[in-house]
Amino acid sequence: MQIDSKEKVIQHFKNGIKKDQFIGVENEKFLFDKSKNQRVEYNKVRIILEKFQRKYNWEPIKEEHYLIGLKLEGKSISLEPGNQIELAGEKLKDIHLVCSESYSFQNQLKEICDELDIKILSVGYDPITKLNNVPNNPKQRYKIMSTEMPKNGELSLDMMYNTAGTQINLDYTSEDDFIKKFKLVSNLTPLTVALFANSALKENKSNGYLSYRTKVWQETSRGGLPNIFLENMDFEKYADFIIDMPLLFLFHNNIHISPNKKKFKNFMDGKIEEIEDRLPETKDLEIHLSTIFTELRLKNYLEIRSLDACEWDCHCAGPAFFTGLIYGKLEETLDLIKNWKSKDILNAYLEAPKKGLKTQIGNKTILEWSKIILNLSKDGLIERNKKNKKGNDESIYLKNIENVIKDEKTKAEITLENINS
Repeated sequence: MQIDSKEKVIQHFKNGIKKDQFIGVENEKFLFDKSKNQRVEYNKVRIILEKFQRKYNWEPIKEEHYLIGLKLEGKSISLEPGNQIELAGEKLKDIHLVCSESYSFQNQLKEICDELDIKILSVGYDPITKLNNVPNNPKQRYKIMSTEMPKNGELSLDMMYNTAGTQINLDYTSEDDFIKKFKLVSNLTPLTVALFANSALKENKSNGYLSYRTKVWQETSRGGLPNIFLENMDFEKYADFIIDMPLLFLFHNNIHISPNKKKFKNFMDGKIEEIEDRLPETKDLEIHLSTIFTELRLKNYLEIRSLDACEWDCHCAGPAFFTGLIYGKLEETLDLIKNWKSKDILNAYLEAPKKGLKTQIGNKTILEWSKIILNLSKDGLIERNKKNKKGNDESIYLKNIENVIKDEKTKAEITLENINS
């Protein structure tokens, strides 16, 4: 479909409306050569992908002659700019399936990495490597991004090459349902940052933050938490937001090219000479939507992006937490936070990377709010009544967050304690 008007963009979002609601998760990880304690080069990652291809029958994704990813039955494996590896999972019906998929991938990845003497590290920011020592890979888009992104965000290259996160993809059943879900996730962003803080180190010492990854994303081009996200965001407002956003790159005649500061609006108007004034197709819109690096974003589903990557023991906690709220206790959670003021949320968002659970929103700390909101999530998961073979519901996956709240200590704070001792 040609995207030649705002109405077509809005229709793309409407096409995401679903009766059944699924859960998709994307996990990013750093890979280190054990013998050198250095991030792996592309040639080593290529071998990992080739082994996945042979052992587990994944299909190759190539750019020119380079192997840059894999796909299999709704899943994909891709490379981030600094050779961080990402699994984008299938859309699944419950957290049991999501968790099983995640663990299966991790076990397969660990098996292959052990053969190659490679260490897997799941944290929000590379704790060891200086930015100028991070290896890159041959994906064309990253060459353009490496030139363009720093022009409007001081830490954009850190974001590209030295961060790793967990993204949670959830559905909406109507535009009104989307408005509520987008508002809730936006408002809860400071809480999410604090609960899942796991990036306290940089170049082998404390960086002064609990979630340095979030600090980096706040100083990234096209990133952060825009004021407009805390309003009642609907499809038209989001369409206006992305139409006025400059293009990061264009894909034309099988190559990625720089758009020279043109906006998506110029693309829709057929006014980009570099691509012979052609109009955008759905694929072009999807690419543009994927290059907006805010803490949450709309594609034709809702993508939550404010969680630091974490280790095996907390992989399922974030998806479970949001599933319980968004698919279980949406109205109750919105009612709980209805008196939160936008200025307080934005201030908490700026403070949470450093203060963590001690950050204040209104009359309570994030720790105090988290206790209440965690119980809502737990109730939501229990009421969903999705049970595994042992008869356990999805609330079993909240254990990691329960421990954070009980101990009043995030992953980042535990890391700092271990370093100091």
